[in-house]
Amino acid sequence: MTATDEPRPQGDPAPELLEGRLWVDGCFDFFHHGHAGAVVQARQLGDELYVGVHSDEAILENKGPTVMTLRERLLATDACRWVTKSIPYAPYVTQLDWISHYGCKYVVHGDDITSDGSGEDCYRFVKAADRFKVVKRTPSISTTDLVGRMLLCTRGHFIKSLEKMLAGEEGPGTETERKATGDAMKERIRLYATDETAKNPGADVWFWSQPEGADKKDAGTLKELFKGKGPKPGQRVVYVDGGFDLFSSGHIEFLRSVTKAEEDLARKDGWYSQQAIEERKGKGADYGPVFVVAGVHNDEVINSWKGVNYPIMNIFERGLCVLQCRYINAVVFGAPFTPTASYLTTLPWGTPDAVYHGPTSFMPHTDDVYTAPKQMGIYREIGHHEFEDVNAGTIVQRIMKSRHQYEARQKAKGMKADIEAAHKQRELLEEEQRRKEAGQQ
Repeated sequence: MTATDEPRPQGDPAPELLEGRLWVDGCFDFFHHGHAGAVVQARQLGDELYVGVHSDEAILENKGPTVMTLRERLLATDACRWVTKSIPYAPYVTQLDWISHYGCKYVVHGDDITSDGSGEDCYRFVKAADRFKVVKRTPSISTTDLVGRMLLCTRGHFIKSLEKMLAGEEGPGTETERKATGDAMKERIRLYATDETAKNPGADVWFWSQPEGADKKDAGTLKELFKGKGPKPGQRVVYVDGGFDLFSSGHIEFLRSVTKAEEDLARKDGWYSQQAIEERKGKGADYGPVFVVAGVHNDEVINSWKGVNYPIMNIFERGLCVLQCRYINAVVFGAPFTPTASYLTTLPWGTPDAVYHGPTSFMPHTDDVYTAPKQMGIYREIGHHEFEDVNAGTIVQRIMKSRHQYEARQKAKGMKADIEAAHKQRELLEEEQRRKEAGQQ
């Protein structure tokens, strides 16, 4: 299938173009916070947001190979809290009949130029029809940037203390520049923590930290950054944690499965009975049975376990990816790698009703980090699922397996570096990490 062979919209055209229904389209290759930035800004402009996702073939023809499959990319857009509906096989050059079929009056895109394989503007038709709106492009992040980190094995993206960086106390530049950077980062966190309308507070955001040099079992400090909606009456509070690096289909399916497991449990307890639904509606609006808190580990912790230049995304970037996910209600930045009893019992939402973990462990360790929740009787595991092997490591492997194709893509983007030397360096670091892991067994 080529870019011109994509399936056309089926069924009768929408009876009218809806002013509040907007369209965004793209590749959305390993969905990152730059994609989410365009989506949340687009959602603020209307009441509904339809997201068109290009096929693997169309992207290959116009841009180069994708890292993630169409199915994986659709899973990511479906999981974004501001997306009303995902539309697969959207044409690479946006067509008026496509957006009109879905009742979308306007197309929204960032203020950068996007061209097809012939070098022509992908939005030339909607611009000519005066049906195009522009939002700001998210700075310092793109799929190309992330692929570059993998190929070049860089570590300059790591953040030592996100809390201090947001306060303007760490980072490059002058004091004034650091303050401006910190304020901009803080504002982005606030934006990504909004509810499904992208206009009101949604997710709770907290920091967890320990004094430098403290033992991992010592108590830390929890500080609130942004107040969200908090748990509603009757909701069970559950806790998940992880690196969430390159926030992928593996992470998303795990989080979706946690929500489904809690919904199944609630169904048995009558949560979805007509009477219970009417009671909740009578108090305002209906809502789900679970409040999911996600703990996001800091860069130093992940790198100490995984080595090389992991995490590929820093804690700020990973936290934003988690915040935009519709299956998450709260985020704790800098969460401990080992959720101790003292940590779990001091969480601001109360001791969790359950602590969930996925079917696999991506970071080698000698101790069972979930000893405390197991002893507390709140540990739960999610069973095997289709995307359980998709994580940052497998994504890097995909890149390295087709390295020459991605190198050509990077060079076409204007990257200037000795990629071959960087590849050799990565091989040496991975071998060093394998020896380290073998010594821990």
